[in-house]
Amino acid sequence: MTRRYVPTTLERLAEDWADDGPRLEGAVLAADDGEETEYAALMTAADASAELVSALPDGRRRRVVVVVETAAADAAAGWRDVVAVHVDTHDDADPDDDLAWWATQEVGDLIASL
Repeated sequence: MTRRYVPTTLERLAEDWADDGPRLEGAVLAADDGEETEYAALMTAADASAELVSALPDGRRRRVVVVVETAAADAAAGWRDVVAVHVDTHDDADPDDDLAWWATQEVGDLIASL
């Protein structure tokens, strides 16, 4: 399995939730399944998400990373392939702050809270 960390925004997450699955542009691959390697990939994707949200209005500047597992690095992905979503707990979080973990069955609740 290949794990990809996809940087996005809350608005894109809501749009993608209404569609078949997440957009995979800018996905960061974890080189292996080691905890440190996966954390580094997550934080690299979080940095990319920070760039996406930097110009957004208040209430929307939270980093979002969707974690996808597929058989191959270039495979398409649907919501069934998403294993977790990581989101800042507040706007303009420090780049060193950890992201909150959301299970896939909680994404609808996350979007509804926007």
